Amino acid sequence: MCPTPADPTAPDSGSRVEASAALFERARAVTPGGVNSPVRAFSAVGGTPRFIERAEGAWLHDADGNAYVDLVCSWGPMLLGHSHPEVTAAVQAAVSRGTSYGTPTRAEVELVEEIVGRTPAERVRLVSSGTEATMSAIRLARGFTGRDLVVKFAGCYHGHVDALLAAAGSGVATHAVPGSPGVPEAVAAATLVLPYNDRAAVEAAFAEHGDRIACVITEAAPGNMGVVPPAYVDGQGFNAFLSATARAHGALFVSDEVMTGFRASRQGQWGLDGAQEGWVPDLMTFGKVMGGGFPAAAFGGRADVMALLSPDGPVYQAGTLSGNPVACAAGLTTLRLATDDVYSHLDRTATTLADAASEALAAAGVPHLVQRNGTMFSLFFTDEGVTEVVDFAGAQAQAQHRFRAFFHAMLDQGVYLPPSAFEAWFVSAAHDERAVEHVLAALPAAARAAAAATTPTSAGESA
Repeated sequence: MCPTPADPTAPDSGSRVEASAALFERARAVTPGGVNSPVRAFSAVGGTPRFIERAEGAWLHDADGNAYVDLVCSWGPMLLGHSHPEVTAAVQAAVSRGTSYGTPTRAEVELVEEIVGRTPAERVRLVSSGTEATMSAIRLARGFTGRDLVVKFAGCYHGHVDALLAAAGSGVATHAVPGSPGVPEAVAAATLVLPYNDRAAVEAAFAEHGDRIACVITEAAPGNMGVVPPAYVDGQGFNAFLSATARAHGALFVSDEVMTGFRASRQGQWGLDGAQEGWVPDLMTFGKVMGGGFPAAAFGGRADVMALLSPDGPVYQAGTLSGNPVACAAGLTTLRLATDDVYSHLDRTATTLADAASEALAAAGVPHLVQRNGTMFSLFFTDEGVTEVVDFAGAQAQAQHRFRAFFHAMLDQGVYLPPSAFEAWFVSAAHDERAVEHVLAALPAAARAAAAATTPTSAGESA
């Protein structure tokens, strides 16, 4: 079990929390766990979840008046920072024209054109969430191939789709849930879960089940067990290997870029590997950045596969709010402003912070790894001598009690990190010198707190 939000091993010692605590109690009376997405409850780190009331640029401001440099960025979407004036103006203009029509709009066409222009997807369908995108992609892959089995990887999170919750990352890893009650055994049995970056396991699965596998789906570069990049063997990346293996067996390769899309690079993770190696996924999923902070996502891919989607084909998918004009306005403006200069800034900022975090932890004598992928990075509090985390088992082996101490020391100094050891860190174009210097100043004390953390022993905690 993880510690409860009020666990005394992670006290709220460095900032005012009275208003947040009161709001949390009110929320717990009417909402399961007091939150609308589990990781927000701080159950993995203890203490009081901060209720945010406003955000500008790189900064969050909570109900108690505390300010924090934001290294979560709404779990990735805020590529340009919070309340970007041009995005805000586009949203206000869209709202003034009406919030939802239930009809096709110019904005959804332009947003899809922008996505197609950046990626190898030939046709794209807009939806409202990453979960909906991956669910629809899996249904389409099964409809196209006439097969049922899905291959996924432990630690990769694809939303709360029944068939994909087995050994998932993100909140499932944070809360130590192996799957989820409510998922029928027959549904779970249609999913083969393999270790990430394990080519031999993939080959064995296809050798045994190849004629029954509809698709293999993976996070294009996992960020839901911490950042674990796809491994290279003899110059070939893991994604290239998956693409070739699926093709050889008549299955589809589904690349989940809900997190990495337009975040890891201008072209997402595909721009870092597929565009260089000369392969393309059969289907892709997108979300987060493409919504500019609004609920918007998409799936797309080969034209012949997408042609099976209704109304052109027999595979049904629909959504009342798909292509919402306000969300499309925010997403389109964000993507148009996400220039090469923006990505250069993100890369420099991520490099500065990742290097500084590693230097601070090394100076404090804390065993650790910092892993990067594009503009994303995260810390692993590993054992001495570990040189790389390549899969979920490696991510789970880290010392989470050190992360909890590190997290609260940063929070107390006004830096908001993901409240879980199994998440990526994000920066934005709004992380300027002031914000970066604030984070750098907080790192030494946080590293010392991690060094001083003792292994938890009480019944309510996990290591």
